[in-house]
Amino acid sequence: MILKDYLGTLKARSKESKVYREYQLLGLEIADILEDQKHKALYIRLAKERGGRELLRIAKEVAERKGVKNKGAYFMQRITSRDGSR
Repeated sequence: MILKDYLGTLKARSKESKVYREYQLLGLEIADILEDQKHKALYIRLAKERGGRELLRIAKEVAERKGVKNKGAYFMQRITSRDGSR
């Protein structure tokens, strides 16, 4: 009985988010704004490499647009078009 409770506790804790750096939090916020939890690791990496504040601003702009069906794809298109060569 105790082992079952302990295993249940471990399983529940493994699903909790552990954020240690600001860029991790910003990446998770971007994923929430874009409603794209599936690609949260991508947004965290982008926030680390490019600086999360500007990406957060772009994500908010994308989320406010009406008629965007795939916010994540539109966001990626916006940030890659700003880079020019990337």
